Amino acid sequence: MKKCFLILVLLTTFAVKAQNATQTSPVFQLRIYEIFENNKKEFHERFRDHAMRIMKKYNFKIISIYESKSDKKTEFVYFLEWQDEATMKKAWEDFKKDQEWIDIKKQYTAKYGDVVGNIEDRVLTKVNYSPH
Repeated sequence: MKKCFLILVLLTTFAVKAQNATQTSPVFQLRIYEIFENNKKEFHERFRDHAMRIMKKYNFKIISIYESKSDKKTEFVYFLEWQDEATMKKAWEDFKKDQEWIDIKKQYTAKYGDVVGNIEDRVLTKVNYSPH
């Protein structure tokens, strides 16, 4: 009986350790878009009224949104949180293939020209000593 109990405890301990080892921390994504002063209003309209709504269908979790301006350019910056990188990649794939999003981008480009310039994309993985 003692042996069975000891084996059960050991198996449970190993199972918990294995589960903790496979669990991943959230992945954060930083997106930075160069936007243009001549059609900045239209960019914000497109992102706010269309992109965010469509992103929601694919479980995008936008944490915060900013605008950054320097002498040289204006940038639109936002943070996303994902369960893991695989989920992030799949969501972006699906979003980019979304027919409504494709049509909206075409309409805005035809009417206003390019509303986005250079895009930077960074995947951020929190280090274990980061403040919560």
